[in-house]
Amino acid sequence: QVQIVESGGGLVQPGGSLRLSCAASGSIFSIYFMAWHRQAPGKQRELVAAFTIGGSTNYADSVKGRFTISRDNAKNTLYLQMNSLKPEDTAVYYCNAELRQTVDGARFRYWGQGTQVTVSS
Repeated sequence: QVQIVESGGGLVQPGGSLRLSCAASGSIFSIYFMAWHRQAPGKQRELVAAFTIGGSTNYADSVKGRFTISRDNAKNTLYLQMNSLKPEDTAVYYCNAELRQTVDGARFRYWGQGTQVTVSS
């Protein structure tokens, strides 16, 4: 089994910062792709930031220059540093990873349960 667990959400004032963490654990042979998505009330889930298969990063236009994605491959952990937060960043943030559990197994994408980020004064 694979577990994807996010942490670090909470309530923060506009202009503040939060750091989200995501740990992938369980039976994992190799991780190919990890990303953060978010879903605000009444809106569709959207990509926030991701590491591409080639290892480069990709950000939504709305968070460029404010959010930074990073990872610790040895720990199968993904981070999202969020600075200069705005009320419109309020959402549930989901971590996801595309991985293979065995050397000859298929690749699947796994999602965490999400962590709430609320930006409000």
